Amino acid sequence: MHKLLVFSFFLWVSTGCFAQIVGKVDKRTREFSIAANQKVDFTIYGYQYPNETTKRVICFATSNDVVRANANCKLGAYYDTDAMNPGDRIVYLGIAGKFARMNFISRSRPGGIFYIPRSCFAIK
Repeated sequence: MHKLLVFSFFLWVSTGCFAQIVGKVDKRTREFSIAANQKVDFTIYGYQYPNETTKRVICFATSNDVVRANANCKLGAYYDTDAMNPGDRIVYLGIAGKFARMNFISRSRPGGIFYIPRSCFAIK
């Protein structure tokens, strides 16, 4: 009985982890994107360093309240990557522990390096 409960718990946890993958990185171009038509509510923060206790510099969320509350982030707050300014893009640079190193490239504002949790996207 104990093994069944432990197995059920791990199955439940792993299902929840996969449900949060909302972003993707194109293998060829290394460009990060989040589609506009997500069927799951999500909030993804990009951090100044590969640690969740550091400053949030970018936010992607489905909630209006979360996007408005994080509008003061250095790189902005968006519903998806299509909502970014024309010419803005995010490029995947590599892995940094449990985070991915990303580069925000913009024509209209200073860009910069930020880190998002690796569990938030898949490389396809």
